[in-house]
Amino acid sequence: MSGFFDIPSDLQHNWAGLIGLHLREALIPVAAGLLLALPVAQLCGRFRRLYPPVLGLTTVLYAIPSLAFFVVLIDYTGQTELTVMIPLALYSLVVLIPAIVDGVRSVPDETLAAATAMGLGPVRRYTQVQLPIAAPAIIAGLRVATASSISLVSVGALIGNQGALGNLLAAAQKYDRPELAVNAVLTMAVLAILCDALLVLLRVLLTPWMPRGARSGTKSGARPGRFEEAEVKAL
Repeated sequence: MSGFFDIPSDLQHNWAGLIGLHLREALIPVAAGLLLALPVAQLCGRFRRLYPPVLGLTTVLYAIPSLAFFVVLIDYTGQTELTVMIPLALYSLVVLIPAIVDGVRSVPDETLAAATAMGLGPVRRYTQVQLPIAAPAIIAGLRVATASSISLVSVGALIGNQGALGNLLAAAQKYDRPELAVNAVLTMAVLAILCDALLVLLRVLLTPWMPRGARSGTKSGARPGRFEEAEVKAL
């Protein structure tokens, strides 16, 4: 068991340090993707013709292999965390934008009419009425994006040990220590489960008006199969 947590010194982090690095590289891109997706989704909601090309663009970006992104970015950002986080933020858009758009569109017209009658403009109506009601769908999208990001961080091991826990996979082969690979896989799985549980708790706290059965059965606006695609991309 001691060898399980015996991290090679050339990784410049202990096990806890790799966990912190992994969470930073995984969660900051999701947060950045959410900040970008919110205004884009508002525009797509107001101008429906804009939604198909935006969705097509995010799908094309998602289809670009992360290694190709690294090759383009490395001349500008170097072998740094930023080179890993920029593609992850772009990948999250393919899940977050549809989740937000579908969640906002599910708001009843009567609710929007009442908000307009109260004098709320488009921005306040979006932030104070539509987004809170769409919270279950948005958080469902965040759950998929977060799990995908935690998985994809490991690809950063290809550029100067920027893969956090994914660096253990390369070290396992380099030093012929398969327990390091087991450590990486199990730790990333536990991190994904814990982050998912926290997002479920956040959804419950943000939607106290919803019956428990309805909250647990809420479906994301994100298209099915994205998590499976993320697993394939990580490989």
